[in-house]
Amino acid sequence: MHLRLIALLTGLLLGLSFPLRAAAPDPADPEFGAREVRADFKALYSGLRAAHFDLYARRPRKDYDARYEQMREAIDRPMRLTEIQMAFQRFVAYGRVAHARIDEAGTAYERFRIGGGKALPLQIRVLEGRSHIVRNLSGDDEIAIGDELRVVDGRPMSILLGELGEHIAADNTYMRNTLMEMRFPALLWQVHGARDHFKLSLRSADGKQKTVSVPARSRDEVEKIARQQPAGLELDWNGREARVLDGGVAYLRPGPFYNNDEGATDPWDNSAFVRFIDTAFASFNAAGAKSLLIDLRDNPGGDNSFSDVMLAWFADRPFRFCSDFRIKVSAATTASNARRLPQAPAGSMSHLLAAAYAKHENGETISFPLPWAEPRKGARYSGKVFMLINRHSYSNTTNVAALAQDLGFARIIGEETSDLATTYGAMEQFELPRTGITVGFPKAHIIRNSGDLQARGVVPDVAIATPIVQSADDPVLQQALSLVRE
Repeated sequence: MHLRLIALLTGLLLGLSFPLRAAAPDPADPEFGAREVRADFKALYSGLRAAHFDLYARRPRKDYDARYEQMREAIDRPMRLTEIQMAFQRFVAYGRVAHARIDEAGTAYERFRIGGGKALPLQIRVLEGRSHIVRNLSGDDEIAIGDELRVVDGRPMSILLGELGEHIAADNTYMRNTLMEMRFPALLWQVHGARDHFKLSLRSADGKQKTVSVPARSRDEVEKIARQQPAGLELDWNGREARVLDGGVAYLRPGPFYNNDEGATDPWDNSAFVRFIDTAFASFNAAGAKSLLIDLRDNPGGDNSFSDVMLAWFADRPFRFCSDFRIKVSAATTASNARRLPQAPAGSMSHLLAAAYAKHENGETISFPLPWAEPRKGARYSGKVFMLINRHSYSNTTNVAALAQDLGFARIIGEETSDLATTYGAMEQFELPRTGITVGFPKAHIIRNSGDLQARGVVPDVAIATPIVQSADDPVLQQALSLVRE
């Protein structure tokens, strides 16, 4: 996956914890006494209980209370801010809700790498509980793409995945493993510290066992090795593409659902996106394209003010991105929304939310009325529509696929998303009084149009397995186009 996408999604989705021994304290990292840390830990838990839509959705309260007492008793000495961030994030991640997290908790590894720190130079994919090498940047040719990674420094991967997985905020195992793929070297460093070498046990595709020792690599070393390797498949998560292919099939890769124009000052200005979409669909109609494949793989999402424009071209009835948008009113949610009001135009969502909060008491749950989007007036696209998704179709992209599936606007093909179709989301933030740590929490329960409440992603109507090794000719896309043509 593209390094820029990894960096973006780290801030959006990941929650990591940090062992107190993993790195030497930074002299510039402020220290707090044990009493201050315990006081902020109490503020963290009470703040989550008050503001999180359902803190105990995935964990019984008695278990969460026990974890709180256990961690509180362990706070018995002064701690650096970085240590506190990581420890607190581990507590938040215990709730197994991806949109409850402390984003600052991922900064220690970035500082380590920027400073020349060396880490495991491998990327993995976790498939049915087994970890496979998908990128080898170690310089050791004995490691083959597709090899199963079975043991790292004496720790079986079956155990290590669970151990590292405790440090990821994720709603289910599939989501956890998908996030693990993106941050495995970082997690390994944060949990077990820096290493000069890693002793690995591998199993090749033909079942042969092998043991290798690979050096840790810096970012400069990794980039040098990467330049010497043949190009593989690299999906451009940030690109927009529209073309008509052979066989009367149109292909649309809409890109992220926000303003990604170079130099853009307003990420939510959709005017350029509207022009791109209208031009694309006009060209599809002019070419007489009978089928359309919308490629949403590796799409980071964005806002429905963008995606609704695309859907309106082929929707056959009014729609909205979910069937119910339930919000828990709280002081933290109201205050977080109020911070946006000075910059928000009159009539915007922030002002509508503020008006709704003013009518209800803290602790109440309300169903916030969402506006309906209408099918496009005038020229529309009337051919068959397919959407291609994968486990890295995130955020609003997941909502788009779920909406199109539930309302029959498109047939969904590809790989199940790791992000959930019905989710606890719409994040807000509160700040801890002593350390200043910012805590993200979900204020809402967003229910997909079908009303299905299970904690699962969008399951495709027709599955296309993503191979462990993806060649540059994009075999998944070729299968998808073959299916669409048929």
